[in-house]
Amino acid sequence: MSNQKHKLLQTWRWYGPNDPVSLQDVRQAGASGIVSALHHIPHGDVWPLEDIKERKAIIEAAGLTWSVVESVPVHEAIKTRRADAGKYIENYNQSLRNLAACGLKTICYNFMPVLDWTRTQLDLEMPNGAKALYFNWTDLAIFDIYILEREDAAADFPAGILEKAKAKFAAMSQEEIDFLRINVLMGIPNEKEIELETLRASINEYKAIGHDGLRDNLAWFLSSIAETCTELGIKMTIHPDDPPYPILGLPRIASTKEDFLDILKRVDQPFNGICYCTGSLGAGTKNNLVEIFEAVKERVYFLHLRNVTKDEEGNFYEADHLGGDVNMYEVMKVVAAENAKRSEPIPFRPDHGHQMLDDLNKVTNPGYSAIGRLRGLAELRGLELGVTGNY
Repeated sequence: MSNQKHKLLQTWRWYGPNDPVSLQDVRQAGASGIVSALHHIPHGDVWPLEDIKERKAIIEAAGLTWSVVESVPVHEAIKTRRADAGKYIENYNQSLRNLAACGLKTICYNFMPVLDWTRTQLDLEMPNGAKALYFNWTDLAIFDIYILEREDAAADFPAGILEKAKAKFAAMSQEEIDFLRINVLMGIPNEKEIELETLRASINEYKAIGHDGLRDNLAWFLSSIAETCTELGIKMTIHPDDPPYPILGLPRIASTKEDFLDILKRVDQPFNGICYCTGSLGAGTKNNLVEIFEAVKERVYFLHLRNVTKDEEGNFYEADHLGGDVNMYEVMKVVAAENAKRSEPIPFRPDHGHQMLDDLNKVTNPGYSAIGRLRGLAELRGLELGVTGNY
């Protein structure tokens, strides 16, 4: 492996000028690429050329490169293929054209219904005092059954979880209930939490669409941007579902190896790619991460590397990057081998990180504090060097 041409491209997610983590912090962490998006543009609107240029200029003035756009959000009208979806497809194509005009050609997106990610706790304390993101089935059942009051929600949980949820809910204060509601509805940083009524309406809409319908809608979306992407050399990378199983009665179509093979087969063109996220996929009890990577590696254009620790119920917390159930050594071996074949290095970012050290006293985006990610990036950088010998 020592004749490898290049290392993976080290990148860092940055939420823009309002991010508590500065671009100077990113440089000190050792990343050279930035992963960013225009969060101030409402979902579904065209990303203006001027705004893209402005963000790119800020990043480049700091001595960094805008490497990956994460995310260009897919409007709910597209995911559900509502009557007005065509307008949003047009807008999406225009945003892609504007990004490509600025040299931005690796785009991350997801096709998760309504919520971009789901956790039940954002500050689970680790034995060393650091804080991690956490997903707990009992807490999700409490939210689903007693807060959201979704019809037939109880049918989706095993008896043991239902019992625990009933007992725990009975003992919860109003403040604890409110906190759980806010955490589950957090969705993505920098975006307003979605209201319960809106969520109920969306759940009913997706009930009618179902798993197969959502798969069809994704293929329709990809077909509708295929010409733009191919003409401009854009690579789209779909992020896996997080967590990778149906929750709140919402279908999931990017959770398993079979899902990704289906996505690639339905629109079998080079632009249609995968964002390989070891954290999201690692939360799936049946997912073999090396096997998934090997199955789709030619179409992996972006990597999110993080780790999770699961228990027998399927609850999971985000572990140290080299600490959880994901065998990052085996993952890095196959990733580095694929990277060696590429003419351009694959960008990766240390995904999420514990809130630790000085960051415990700061207000940060959940999972996106500086020091935990700095530790993760350093560990992953060292692991790659150990695996490849490419000094």
